[in-house]
Parts: sequence; C-alpha cells; structure tokens
Amino acid sequence: MHLSRFAVVAPVLATVLATVPFGPSAAQPAPAPASATTPVPSATPAAKAAQGRNPLAFTAHVAATVNDEVISTYDLQQRMLLLIVTSGVQPTEQNAPQLQREALRGMIDERLQLQEIRRIQTKQKMTIEPTDKEVDEELNDLARSNNMRLEQLAQQLANAGVSINTLRDQIRAQVAWRRYMGGRFGSSIRIGDEQIRASLTRINAAAAKPQFLVSEIFLDSQRVGGADVALSGAKQLIEQLQQGAPFPAVARQFSSAASAAQGGDEGWMVTGDIAPPLQAALEGMSPGQLSQPIETPEGVYILLLRDRRAGSSSTMINLKQALFPLAPGAPADQVEAAKARLEALSTKLKGCDDLEAQAAKVGGLKAGETGEVDIKELAPTFGEAVLPLKPGQLTPVIHTSQGLHLVAVCSKRQGGAHEPTRTEIENRLYGEELSMLSKRFLRDLHNSATIEAR
Repeated sequence: MHLSRFAVVAPVLATVLATVPFGPSAAQPAPAPASATTPVPSATPAAKAAQGRNPLAFTAHVAATVNDEVISTYDLQQRMLLLIVTSGVQPTEQNAPQLQREALRGMIDERLQLQEIRRIQTKQKMTIEPTDKEVDEELNDLARSNNMRLEQLAQQLANAGVSINTLRDQIRAQVAWRRYMGGRFGSSIRIGDEQIRASLTRINAAAAKPQFLVSEIFLDSQRVGGADVALSGAKQLIEQLQQGAPFPAVARQFSSAASAAQGGDEGWMVTGDIAPPLQAALEGMSPGQLSQPIETPEGVYILLLRDRRAGSSSTMINLKQALFPLAPGAPADQVEAAKARLEALSTKLKGCDDLEAQAAKVGGLKAGETGEVDIKELAPTFGEAVLPLKPGQLTPVIHTSQGLHLVAVCSKRQGGAHEPTRTEIENRLYGEELSMLSKRFLRDLHNSATIEAR
C-alpha cells in the first residue's frame, strides 16, 4: 500500500467522480460504524467537495444487486478510492469508468463468496468467517508493514476519503474465501512424487535455455466485458505505469492472473515454455522495459521484463563411489578380481541410496560422496563416464592410478540457477491447483447468481 499518494488522491477523485454515472435508485442505509479500535473518520473536505459537485457522489443509492443483496453507490465509491490508493493509479476522466468497473467486479465477487460461505456456515453449523479480532490482526499486520500503527493507517485512509471499514470488509472477504477454498479443496489436492520429479526435470532442462525474469498483468477479456474493453484497459494501465504507478500494486488490484497475489511476479520464464505472443514480445525487450499490450485469445497481457540471462552451460553433479584401492602396476589377476567384485556389487545396487551400505559388506572397499561439483571439475575419465548418465545410474568400472571405481550419479542439474527443494515445488504445484479450482468455483457461483448492475 502506497501511503505517500493518499493526500493527493481525494481532491483529484472528487472531480472525477462527478463524471461517473451512477443510476438513481432507492436510498440505502449508511454503513455500520467501525469497531472501537478503528473509528470511521468524519467526512473529509474532499468528500464534501465531491458532494457539492455531484449529489449522488457520497449519497447511498443502489449500484448493483447480487442475489438481492445491495451494493450501494457509497460502498462502490469507497472501493474505488481504496483501489486508487492501494494501486497508485492516478484517477482521470478517461480511466474513471475502468476503475468503477474493476471496483464493482471485486465487490460482486466478494458478495458471492461471502453468500456461499454463510450458506455453508448455516448448513453445516461451522465458522469460516474471521472474527472482528482476527480481521483487526490482519489490519495491524498491514499497518506494521507500512511502519505505522492501526490508528495511523485509519487516519491516512481518512485523509483520502476512505473509511477503514472499506478495507476491513475487503480483508474479511479475502481471509474467509482463502479459508473456505483451503477447506473445500485442500484435502483433495494430491501432489505426487511423479509430478514433483517431472517439474524438477523441466526446471533442470530449462536451465540451459535463455530465461526472462517477468512480472505480468493479465486482463481477462471474458471478465472485463470483451476484447476491446481489455485492450482499452491495458492501454490506460500502461499509461499509469509509465507515470510512476508501482507495477506490483497495479497487478494486485487489476490482474486476473494467478500471479496477482504476488504482485504479478512470474519468476524466471524459460524460452520454449512461454506462449508465442509473449515470447516474441520478451525477445525484443530490455531489462526494465514495459511491454505494449499483448493480445491473446483469452485477454491482454502487460509484461515487465525485470532481467534476462542466457542459459547455463555448466552441469552440476553429485556422485557416490565405491573404490577398490590398487597400487599402480598391480598384477592383472588382482585387477580382474577387483573388477569382478565391483561388477557383482553393481547388480545389487539401487543407484545412490544404498551404495555405501552395500559397499560396507564387501571387504577392501571404500565408499563415499563427492558433494555437488561442476562436471568440468572432474577428472576427464570420470567426467566422460558420468556425462551421459541420469540420476540413479551407474558407470562401468573405471580403472585409475588409485584403483578401480564404481560411480553412481545421485543428482544432476544445470548450473546457474537455484534448484528448488521438493517442498518448494510441492507448495507451488499445490498453490497453482488450488488457485485453478478457486477460479472455477467462483465462475460457477457467477453463472448461477442473479446479478444486476444499475
């Protein structure tokens, strides 16, 4: 949240709100007051100015209904203000309709989410929604991340004409939905060893290819109302980004991609695994450069290329070996006997896992691990033997001046990049699967709902 922008937002938005049409309807009750810990500030001069310009600007009327639940124009305008101060986007007459649409879409999603959660709570007599205390804890964490107390955060919001209750409602819906999705789908998501191994194999193979460190904003054409709307919205967001709006904040508020929760951070993307239109754009960009809108059948992308690197040519390898020591010039019969014992050992081994244990059963053998090294650092005899092998495979018996060696490849990867742990890969795959299921479920709620925007 970019608090330095709060002071200048409300005066600008007061003018812009006068240009945004809100259909007249029956007045709705004023929002409930905030808790004692976070009082709602009185109307600011900016709010009063907005009232003077447009009688509807801060008077509650119906903006939309979601299954007969009302979203008032007051709530919508409050969400627009919150959207602006948290994204860093400066409001103009041109982007005001886009801000209104995005704010309304977010509020409709939250209404549907909370309606479903409350239905389940009533049906199953369980509690999913966070308590007021838990919401205040989330608000306190947010305030601390901005180096302030909750009271100061509330006042900063008030300076921009935003009630702390607007932020509280958003956080309540986010926490509740996260809990519900984890409880509904979390236990059914199974990330198997095969998925983890396949992911690690792709990561290692990709390390040799050119890579791009990318942040993204994706405007889903279906969600925003069509391809033309998505393209127009992308152009307006690019203009705001070029004027200094922080990319992560804009991505969190406007992007429909799964990466939105991470501020649009897609991490390192690899040549060959990127959709062709995005690949073509990235190849023509320099680090720090922002793309023009990239149209795809699903929607429009905005990319920020943060860095790029060539693929690594090094291969990092971890080995274990069983050594039968022999003096240089040992008699041929000793060499053949030692070779036979190592070949017999190789038939009992299951790669690296049991090499040391099995070698300990054979008299005269020494066994140990090399640790991870660049394959270029190995003696040519060993390097050439292990280069074509995959993890778990064994070399033929190798004869050197130290004796006879049987070598197992424990792990192998391209150098130049962090190799994620099993837990990191599992968590990423779990998060991707849960995000996909959550989107599908929310889409189903939309399809079965009665939604009317005024």
